[in-house]
Amino acid sequence: MVIAVAQLMVVLDATIVNIALPSAQRALHMSDGNRQWVITAYTLAFGGLLLLGGRIADLAGRKRTFMTGLVGFAAASALGGAAHTSGLLFMARALQGAFAALLAPSALSLLTTTFTVGKERAKAFGIYGAIAGGGAAIGLIAGGLLTEYLDWRWCLYVNVPIALATLLGAGAFLHDDRRRGERPRLDIRGVVLGCGGLVSIVYACSEAEPRGWSDPLVLGLLCGGVALLGVFAWWQGRAPSPLLPLQIVRDRNRGGAFLMMGLAVIAMFGMFLFMTYYLQVILGYSPVKTGLAFLPVTAAIVAGSTQISARLLNRVPPRALMVPGALLAAGGLFLLTFLPVEPAYVSHVLPAELLVGLGLGLIFMPVMATATSGVAPHDAGVTSATVNTAQQVGGSIGTALLNTIATSTSAGYIAAHLKTAAADAAAAGGALTPAVRDTVVKTGVVHGFHVAIGWGAGIMLLAGLAGGLLVTTRPPKQPSPLGDAAPAGAEHTT
Repeated sequence: MVIAVAQLMVVLDATIVNIALPSAQRALHMSDGNRQWVITAYTLAFGGLLLLGGRIADLAGRKRTFMTGLVGFAAASALGGAAHTSGLLFMARALQGAFAALLAPSALSLLTTTFTVGKERAKAFGIYGAIAGGGAAIGLIAGGLLTEYLDWRWCLYVNVPIALATLLGAGAFLHDDRRRGERPRLDIRGVVLGCGGLVSIVYACSEAEPRGWSDPLVLGLLCGGVALLGVFAWWQGRAPSPLLPLQIVRDRNRGGAFLMMGLAVIAMFGMFLFMTYYLQVILGYSPVKTGLAFLPVTAAIVAGSTQISARLLNRVPPRALMVPGALLAAGGLFLLTFLPVEPAYVSHVLPAELLVGLGLGLIFMPVMATATSGVAPHDAGVTSATVNTAQQVGGSIGTALLNTIATSTSAGYIAAHLKTAAADAAAAGGALTPAVRDTVVKTGVVHGFHVAIGWGAGIMLLAGLAGGLLVTTRPPKQPSPLGDAAPAGAEHTT
């Protein structure tokens, strides 16, 4: 429970501010160009520092790092809630991301080293997978409720009591098995290269939304980030104490799990992004109603992770869950490519949410269990950080890539159809009416959603292919109640 609550706080904080952003912009007089930094400052610090946070957890102790992350996250949240200038809010969000980069890998590595075998491990990862998949939707719900009934500042203040309660639980219940002895040195070159490359790529994706993928700054950041990561990989094979030991990512099953996580999150973030716009802008839902509309996907993720994946992981190979999960999620996304402009929550959105949620529940839990299985305890933190990095970078790429596809498609559709509608109105001896213009614009926006979500469905299928081909591990052998080496006649022992 302690680990799950901490992870929930980290995941939902990436989206809880989204619905509150218009209110914060008005209160702090942010420009349209600068408002994105409320989101970008968090994702840059979080995504860029995860590998460093994971290695610090291995060196300094997972419990100590976990508790430090909680205290820092609470302090940064309080600072952001009390901010009276946009610059102070941006700084607080960056601090939140930095402490989240300590907290998230510590949480997953504590889970990995605490629950090692059998049904308890499957149950623990089922709960953790439900949090990882459903946290984004929970953030939208919480953001809507807090913004509408309290104030946008409570989207940040709410972390303080949660973090303090979790801190008390961590002190009482968590244990760290880190061995006391000589500590390996921190790989400073690896920190600079790896974190620099990740920050560059995440920042490029955030700038790709307003600037476009062909912008020189975006291309320069992407090329620079890839180059830094290439040098990072070269250095990790030669460093005496590497930040990310290459055997972690060279393992076929672990590498396949990392790849599937990144691809699935790219596709998933497209759904959350476009459904938020569809419900609020096209259908006119309030923030609270929009948040509540995401409840079914959260419930489906929880059910898929805890009631299906957790019960079957010890009986079937992980890919027997991952591949059907990807197919279900891709089917749900494909259903959204038929969204009409008219209200269609029950006929289109609800079935799609249930399919996507169930599919993600079948994906996230076995992916995380496979990625962290069989790792040496002294590498558990950095392995957990790599899982989180795949999730974070996938979210950044998915948001930027699919949003670019949607906006460019919508712009082309709207321009062409407005021209046709204006010509038809002129031929009839009249002018283009506001009602016709509004219909064309809404239809064009939804058409852009169709195309982008279609790409998301294709990426989800690619995730399923990656999991099916690369993840070949078998379910663990179930030990007999008396152990594998029970002596003859042991069945008669009391």
